[in-house]
Amino acid sequence: MAWVVFLRAVNVGGTNRCQPAMIARELAKFGVVNIGAVGTFVVREDVSESALRAAIAKKLPFKCEIMICPGRDIIKLYSKDPFSHEPPVRLGPSGPNIVRFVSVLAKRPAIRFDLPQTFTASPARTWLVKIIAIQDRFVLGLYRRQMKAISYLGKIEKRLGVPVTTRNWNTIQKVATILKSERIPA
Repeated sequence: MAWVVFLRAVNVGGTNRCQPAMIARELAKFGVVNIGAVGTFVVREDVSESALRAAIAKKLPFKCEIMICPGRDIIKLYSKDPFSHEPPVRLGPSGPNIVRFVSVLAKRPAIRFDLPQTFTASPARTWLVKIIAIQDRFVLGLYRRQMKAISYLGKIEKRLGVPVTTRNWNTIQKVATILKSERIPA
């Protein structure tokens, strides 16, 4: 079975520094493919989740949450095209001003709430983060490209009561493309 690994709070703000590319090379026996600098990996070889978790934890010089999902869950999420009902992303002077994201939960949340759920800087202001869906262990949403929005992404974890790590939708697309193109058994 193929796996997708998400490390929480790696290489953010100068803390929990590591080299994901080197971790992928050191775990080559598992067919690990590194996606970017924040700890996202596709694991192509058949390995148990517990063995994979232990091997990755051993390579990290610090403790962190390690979220591991079956590859089939990522393909299923990607195939549903969860952002198809959202308006197209408009381009601002420095790129898209609204970012599509997926937060991966350590486990399914016990809390339910009405969607969409928004986080604003004050009642008079427009939303900074909007949660549009929760599918199994994935929270899907949008955030405005503003510094305050990052702190509001952290509130997702507090609201749901489980550890969360967030990735841009583009990262999920890359992972799904790798899983599908290599015909990795999910």
